[in-house]
Amino acid sequence: MTRITVATEIDASVAKVWNVIEPIENHVQWMHDAVAIRFEGDQTRGVGTRFACDTRVGPISLVDQMEITAWRPGEAMGVKHTGLVTGTGLFTLEPIDLDRRTRFTWSEQLSFPLWLGGPIGAYLGGRAVLRAIWRRNLGDLRRLAEAA
Repeated sequence: MTRITVATEIDASVAKVWNVIEPIENHVQWMHDAVAIRFEGDQTRGVGTRFACDTRVGPISLVDQMEITAWRPGEAMGVKHTGLVTGTGLFTLEPIDLDRRTRFTWSEQLSFPLWLGGPIGAYLGGRAVLRAIWRRNLGDLRRLAEAA
């Protein structure tokens, strides 16, 4: 299992940043590795929301099965990965400068299947590839939130 954490400061209030991340179906607008999101049931917000995310990283495509495990508007959104890649993830939002800016942190703890290199793939892929992709994702998130 490997832990990956990236963070950025956004020139927008926590409420504005939450408004961008709250609609899970729109994560494909700022996550380059997320191709499509399909909800599994009628629930699309809050703890218990389940969805499949078609994910592509270079030549590797897979369906990431996820469930929302934490939902604190303006504060945090947590997820459990239950598909081929397993683990947990958490977005946190912290106000900066009397809530004129937001520190957004994305942290994941992931395990990869053997065909993706198992622990070695998780370490190398997570440390090198995913961290770089997620930093780019946060740049797009920042631009969307600051434009809102």
